[in-house]
Amino acid sequence: MVFFPEGIQKLIFPDILGAGRFAKIGIPGAEIMGPFVGVVELVCGALIILGLFTRWATIPLIVTMIVALVSTKLPILLGEGFGPFSLPDFKRYGFWSAQHESRADLTMLLGCLYLLIVGPGDWSLDRRWFGRRAGH
Repeated sequence: MVFFPEGIQKLIFPDILGAGRFAKIGIPGAEIMGPFVGVVELVCGALIILGLFTRWATIPLIVTMIVALVSTKLPILLGEGFGPFSLPDFKRYGFWSAQHESRADLTMLLGCLYLLIVGPGDWSLDRRWFGRRAGH
């Protein structure tokens, strides 16, 4: 459920949540990647909400979450910039700060991994259209 509204916000607030934020973080090609990630989160988030092509929809979101963790949370863990990724201004750095800051990203990543492994539920469109619950 989180990906759908996050994708919309990356598109309607590009300066603070999309390309502008990506540029500040140090993501290469921010002007292209910001809208691209917004569309991926919007489309794949909608597919997961509907339970349509659920396993396929999780794959780009898993990649997105891994990139988010490496680009925004790894510098916090290390206490310095990492490659092209800048270090945000925090009062503290290290393991506990990185854990705190990455809690939502880790939850979203684990949720996507769960759906990739287990598949959609009984109320999904995958079940209705394809006649069986994926994973069974």
